[in-house]
Amino acid sequence: MDRRRFIGGTALAAAALPLIGMQGASAAPRGRRLPAGLNKGDTVGLVSPSSATSERLSLQLAREAMEAFGLKVKTGEHYGARYGHLAGTDAERAGDLNAMFADKQVKAIVCVRGGSGAARLLPLLDYNLIRANPKILLGYSDITALHSAIQAQTGLVTFHGQIGSGTWNRFNADQFERLFFKRELMTYRNTVVDADDELVPRRNRTLTLRGGVARGELVGGNLTVLTALAGSPYLPDFSGKILFLEDVEEAPYRVDRMFSTLKLMGALDKIAGFIFGECTDCKPGDGYGSLTLDQIFDDYIVPLNIPAYSGAMIGHIREQFIVPVGGKVEMDADAGSFRLLEPVFSGG
Repeated sequence: MDRRRFIGGTALAAAALPLIGMQGASAAPRGRRLPAGLNKGDTVGLVSPSSATSERLSLQLAREAMEAFGLKVKTGEHYGARYGHLAGTDAERAGDLNAMFADKQVKAIVCVRGGSGAARLLPLLDYNLIRANPKILLGYSDITALHSAIQAQTGLVTFHGQIGSGTWNRFNADQFERLFFKRELMTYRNTVVDADDELVPRRNRTLTLRGGVARGELVGGNLTVLTALAGSPYLPDFSGKILFLEDVEEAPYRVDRMFSTLKLMGALDKIAGFIFGECTDCKPGDGYGSLTLDQIFDDYIVPLNIPAYSGAMIGHIREQFIVPVGGKVEMDADAGSFRLLEPVFSGG
């Protein structure tokens, strides 16, 4: 789950491979593009754009989960490969992803897992090809690099949510069915869990940082991965957007530094609303103490005077929303919810 190692590798990959795929990397997105929804019997592609999978059973479980949805499965040529901690070389992993977008039989692309390494692929992706073949891309955590780059370069709506080898419990499966098969205009509101021995519910609670309602397109994902793209052409425009963030195993002092980066690059001053999911296992280390996440929000988010809340079911948690990156939503910070305003699928 440690993604800090890949930050330096991103710059190396961009410098060492400047010519591959860059014909699309300088082009501005030509408006928002929507993928087609899924139907039972469609083919989905399984790819591994980030870390290698340590157990072959995980690859089998990813296939079985998609088949349990009534879908056919096609695997990337190198999706079970390994190159160091990565699932194959950069060229192999990017080649698998490009091939899935080019394959007319494949209607959606599901990432087997996250980890680290997806940012190394960004100079190698064929954005013109992706723009011409819009389709569902699903994954989270390190897959934030792909969501951000594809949104910035093509305008395609992609989906931040459960990975193929992840937990397909009832909640996550219901999210998949309602969004991709039924094409619902989803309302994302936490499922509050009542415990028998608690006077008031404690789990899955949201906290209003500043009340109000805001509308805009969603942008964001994993905080560490997103901020590591600062200064590159693979970050989308933040103007008027609803920024959603999550992270895992990051000490608060590092979370503070990443929010500082977002502030210094001007991103925070452009957004219309803010939604924070879960920062799983983000505990202070030993030493003289630490800022809390609440204090970090007070320093960076509350002064923006925009609707903001924390605690959304987004992130490295057992039950998580499938969030359309680039989808137009209305968020209600007082209610701790957001809802789709427009379809995120084409009519095809």
